[in-house]
Amino acid sequence: MDGEVASADLELIVHGPHGKNKPETRLWLRMLSTTKLITTEIRRRLRSEFGATLPQFDLMAQLYREKDGLRLGELSKRTMVTNGNVTGLVERLEADGHVQRLTPEGDRRVTVAILTPDGISLFERMAAAHEGWLRDIMADVDPAMIASLWTEIGAVKSSARNHLSGSAFEQ
Repeated sequence: MDGEVASADLELIVHGPHGKNKPETRLWLRMLSTTKLITTEIRRRLRSEFGATLPQFDLMAQLYREKDGLRLGELSKRTMVTNGNVTGLVERLEADGHVQRLTPEGDRRVTVAILTPDGISLFERMAAAHEGWLRDIMADVDPAMIASLWTEIGAVKSSARNHLSGSAFEQ
C-alpha cells in the first residue's frame, strides 16, 4: 500500500486498529476513510488519463445535465465550490475549448456556462471511465451487498439530515 493510500485510512490514524469508539463514531470514520480512499484514486486516474481535476469533472457533470447551461452562481452551489473558484475552473475549461461562457439576452450581469461539443465528448469519455473505475474499485464487493449498503447508508443520510442544525445542507 503506498503512502498516499495508507494515509487515507482515517480509522487507523485516528483510533488505531482496535479503537474503542462508539458504533456511531466507528461508522462515521469508516464512511469517511472509504470516501477518502476512493476519492484519492479517482483524482489520480482523472489526472493520469485525462489531465483533469475532480472539480473540473464535477463542474462538467453539472453542465452535462443542463443542456442550456448554468449560471456561474448555480454552478457554485451545485459543486460546493466558491464563486471565485468556479470562475477559475470555467476559465480553464473555456481556454481548453470545453466550456463556453454566454451572457443571455444581453444581460451582462449574468454569465452562463455551457459545454461545447468538445466538452460534451470529453465528459462522456470521462464519465464512462469514472463508472468503470468505480466498478473496478468495488470489484470485490458482491452486487447484492452494494444494493443493501445503498439502502442502509441512505438511512444514515436521512437521520443525519433530520438532525442538522443551522442552515441545512441540501443534497
